[in-house]
Amino acid sequence: MSQRRLSIFGSTGSIGTSTLALVDAAPERFTIECLVAGGNYSLLAEQALKYRPRVVGLRDETGLAALQTALAGSGIELVSGQRDCDALARIPVDIVIAGITGLAGLGSVMAAVEAGQTLALANKESLVSAGRIVMQAARENGARILPLDSEHNAIFQCWAGWQSHHPELRMPTSDGLQEISHICLTASGGPFRTMALTDFPAITPAQAVKHPNWSMGQKISVDSATMMNKGLEVIEAAWLFGLESDAIEVLVHPQVAIHGLVYFRDGSVIGQMGTTDMKTPISYALEWPNRLIWDPEPLDLVTLGRLDFYAVDDSRYPCFALAKQALKVGGVMPAVLNAANEVAVTAFLADRISFPAISALVNDVMQRGPVGSDASLDEVMAVDEATRMFAGEIVENLAEKYAE
Repeated sequence: MSQRRLSIFGSTGSIGTSTLALVDAAPERFTIECLVAGGNYSLLAEQALKYRPRVVGLRDETGLAALQTALAGSGIELVSGQRDCDALARIPVDIVIAGITGLAGLGSVMAAVEAGQTLALANKESLVSAGRIVMQAARENGARILPLDSEHNAIFQCWAGWQSHHPELRMPTSDGLQEISHICLTASGGPFRTMALTDFPAITPAQAVKHPNWSMGQKISVDSATMMNKGLEVIEAAWLFGLESDAIEVLVHPQVAIHGLVYFRDGSVIGQMGTTDMKTPISYALEWPNRLIWDPEPLDLVTLGRLDFYAVDDSRYPCFALAKQALKVGGVMPAVLNAANEVAVTAFLADRISFPAISALVNDVMQRGPVGSDASLDEVMAVDEATRMFAGEIVENLAEKYAE
């Protein structure tokens, strides 16, 4: 069995480091062609010297000189800057790992699908903001998209996974859509699931990034606390699986043992269970259509003891309701939602606005923000830029109001 060649975008983040941990667990199966990081040049240098990729990319050129010094004499090609780093996703490999957080990952996602690559996608923001464009490019160029988010990966396993030995499979077909009633994504509810709503204004960034189940980056941890992350996942699922919003259910499941369920029209419900370890869905994508043999921690049902499920409370999670609204409106509204949320979360993490102000700011921008078309990538990016400027002005001018 030949080795699979990997390019990892966001190699120093949680998805990238988890992927490399799986490479360590099965070194005979994988070889690294390319590593791309944002600004963590020191960790990128360590990874490059360990895995010896042909090329590494550093998007933030601030640390370029230090990285050049660290890799001197290694023979590893070095690329810097966002545009040149994104272009590395066109290098022919077996799997491109899209692990860059936020819309900053869209360029490499588009480069990969335009090159007809197999893309293991963890960058949900690309599909949220430019889902129509990304999916059309994937179809036109024969690219295959394998979801890395635990919930979408679960749906893929339950719905499309049984067809996985058909090499032509990319995503469930229109015939498959006739078989199901709906899908269900689960959510932990985040660290404030039981906190009194009156205490929300006092929530600190340090509290918000402490997820009760998953180990993730700061931005996605805050999104989990607001449940914006789950709202973005609903939009992503609509594009990945070709579903209307009414066919995507979300339940709060504090144990997060079940990651996703598919409800078939014959009354059957198939769910995927596992521990809260991102390496499990990553491993499925890495070895698809088979399963990677490694040494994960087993799911202990006896210790787990019980499985609880609750409907989502929109008053506790207004960001989730805003995401659903954006999906129903369609067009560029999901792009506006995503851009406003990224600005709001950045402001919250910098202690410039309060936790409840995240949803207030996003709602304000959705009501009064830019309009445009999602007909082309340039148009989407223009809306994204205008939205960020508008949201930034709100933070600058009305931070005191939102901090109340």
